[in-house]
Amino acid sequence: MIEARNLSLTFGENKVLDDVSFVFEVGKTNLIIGQSGSGKTVLMKSLVGLLEPDEGIVLYDEKNFSQMGTKERRLLRQEIGMLFQGGALFDSMTVEQNVMFPLNMFTTMSLAEKTDRVNFCLERVNLKGRNTLMPSELSGGMIKRVAIARAISLNPKYLFCDEPNSGLDPITSGVIDELIKEITEEFNTTTVINTHDMNSVLMIGEKIAFIHQGRINWEGNRHEILHTDNQVLNEFIFATELTRRLKR
Repeated sequence: MIEARNLSLTFGENKVLDDVSFVFEVGKTNLIIGQSGSGKTVLMKSLVGLLEPDEGIVLYDEKNFSQMGTKERRLLRQEIGMLFQGGALFDSMTVEQNVMFPLNMFTTMSLAEKTDRVNFCLERVNLKGRNTLMPSELSGGMIKRVAIARAISLNPKYLFCDEPNSGLDPITSGVIDELIKEITEEFNTTTVINTHDMNSVLMIGEKIAFIHQGRINWEGNRHEILHTDNQVLNEFIFATELTRRLKR
């Protein structure tokens, strides 16, 4: 479980996070949604320590991340998997080398052990035998699946996904959503997903935080979001759906 408790963060005169509190639950796909500039990316960066809030704390399984020193944070980060927007693979590395990168950085496993782990992760994302391919040889969906394999290579307790469906067609997006959901359930992971994709919300949104102007404006699940009377949220849903249809 990850808890954001009373987080506030100001850039200049702009209060980007304003007393944000939310609990991200174990074994569930926890979604952060909101329009551009709402504060959702800043919230995710605050959760992983890329930004330090002015006020409030972040708790990982009741351990105060905000008060941890460098050594403690490094140990915790070994339990965190990150799926970056666009995949962020190393262009000069093969698929196998990309997935093995966190294992080289954070473990003392033998080469045979690391290779076994890489093969397991690639098989889990349906990319068995693609070890020697370069990122330039992969489709957009395959890049995301390699990125997921890399993110789970250390068997993380916590998985963060930043716009996992960015740039993907609806069918491939659905495949990625289902894969993230399956991995979350299979490994009982606390998964946090930053997205504006309403298809993702309706498919895998087990717990949802809607951020508007730096505050949690609504929270619920994918079933409740369809019946909300929250006007701001309904406007966001309508605008998001309209934009998606116009892009078809």
